[in-house]
Amino acid sequence: MRMNLTRLFALAAPLLLGACATLPQPAHLADVYPAGMVSAADPRASEAGAAMLRAGGSATDAAIATLLALNVVEPQSSGIGGGGFLLLDDGAGRMTTYDGREKAPMAATHDWFYVGGQPLTTPQAIPGGRSVGVPGNVSLMAKAHADHGVLPWKALFAPAIRLAREGFAITPRLVRVLAYARETGALSAEARALYYAADGTALPAGTVVRNPALANFLEVLAARGAPAFYSGANARAIAAAVSGAPRNPAPMTTGDLATYAAKERPPVCGSYRGYRICGMGPPSSGATTVIGTLGMLERFDMRALGPSSPQAWHLIAESMRLAYADRERYLADGDFVRVPAAGLVAPAYLAARSLLISPDRTMATASAGVPAGAPLALADTVTPDIPSTSHFVAIDRHGQIVTETSTIESAFGSGLMVNGYYLNNELTDFSIVPDQNGVPVANRVEGGKRPRSSMAPTLVYAPDGHLRIALGAAGGATIPAQVLKAIIGVIDWGLSSQDAIALPVIFAPGGDTVYVEKGSPMEAMIPALLALGHKSVIAREPSFKANAVEVVGGRLVGAADPRSEGRAVGE
Repeated sequence: MRMNLTRLFALAAPLLLGACATLPQPAHLADVYPAGMVSAADPRASEAGAAMLRAGGSATDAAIATLLALNVVEPQSSGIGGGGFLLLDDGAGRMTTYDGREKAPMAATHDWFYVGGQPLTTPQAIPGGRSVGVPGNVSLMAKAHADHGVLPWKALFAPAIRLAREGFAITPRLVRVLAYARETGALSAEARALYYAADGTALPAGTVVRNPALANFLEVLAARGAPAFYSGANARAIAAAVSGAPRNPAPMTTGDLATYAAKERPPVCGSYRGYRICGMGPPSSGATTVIGTLGMLERFDMRALGPSSPQAWHLIAESMRLAYADRERYLADGDFVRVPAAGLVAPAYLAARSLLISPDRTMATASAGVPAGAPLALADTVTPDIPSTSHFVAIDRHGQIVTETSTIESAFGSGLMVNGYYLNNELTDFSIVPDQNGVPVANRVEGGKRPRSSMAPTLVYAPDGHLRIALGAAGGATIPAQVLKAIIGVIDWGLSSQDAIALPVIFAPGGDTVYVEKGSPMEAMIPALLALGHKSVIAREPSFKANAVEVVGGRLVGAADPRSEGRAVGE
């Protein structure tokens, strides 16, 4: 395991993060790559991470700096008011994941989203306090840094503090989201004051916005560490914002925050055509859905079909329908429900499920299977597709790899702001209705439980055991669809990670409807997909945002979704 030098550096002279400021690496760490790389959804966040690599930091240091910078420049998608999943390869053959998923307050019950005996709709449940889970990102960052960081904790905050205090230019994407948020009326007065003009319209793209409240709190967090988030004034402010929210107030206590802790968990791994695919286990449904879909496709010659074949996308959709059916029935917080993760990615199970798929006709229904270890009785449930979130990848020159997805759920989360950052609405990832015909839903609300997530940070290893690609995506329930499509593009169709990410997306979440990306070449395939028996094929506006770093000829090459404002930045 990489030596943690934080304490040593803290006792030394303060680190100057300048153009020439670097730190000597431990002698036992040899270079694996000529230079490190960061890919994120905003170039300013990528640059924040790359600055850590240039200063001698690890991929973990870079990932934390990237997350913090995204909190400033992409506040609608992720940040310290939310949670995330981090998948890490330490460069010495050891892999782990960090679960920073939010938790429901201990007061939460199965009828958490019921009013007057009736369930709220998801749009009704999102704004205000009832949708807020105890944030996990700060605990995740602290735990990962303690295990794998090199630079002092305080140094990782410098780029984000500078962006918040000196200002950052609003991007066109943020303007579009602000216009949407204005229509919903979900943002608090404090939040509106930051990004809107006096007449209530969103500030135009290019406007420089400063967030001094966030800068001030990040300085406190940098100096005092995670306890400054989960106790004291900040914890009281979160509890008060949730409990006293103008809309959907709900009981959250400082005790809920004080007892939160991110967890280290084993990854979930499977195989596809000799490649090893690893991802995040429960409460994420990412790895099981990605690996499950790929495993069912393995018996088909996807290479021969190619990316221009409607039949290829039909097979992807059919495999996805089955994998998402399993997801809806079984995936939840493994600390509360027995999740058959190993059974869902077992080759024999996936081979048997694959036999339900025909290359020339559509299944009448796609139902959940019965993998090894499955509970005897769980009801199916469907959670909505909420396209937000952010993904980033960092790899240092010594071979440490971090692929991480961070989120506050919907655009601007719950709309509540504390100390300049938004609080999440992750609890709407729970199933609002807790049972069906008396049969419990695995993903129902319970106090202290983490809601199911679609986030899918993923590592792909070549048959020789070396990293091929680290990737992930944002976009709600479409995240596994984006990730597995990119993997097929690289492995089956020989594309670069950039071109594979740019491929159109097909999304088939278990029912009878298949969604294709509007404005893409796939839209022209709708008649062919209907001819194969798909009952409904709908073109939908893209809301995709993937990032990756791949290994090509011993060098790191970054990729970012062309639909996004993302960019990869090298060390």
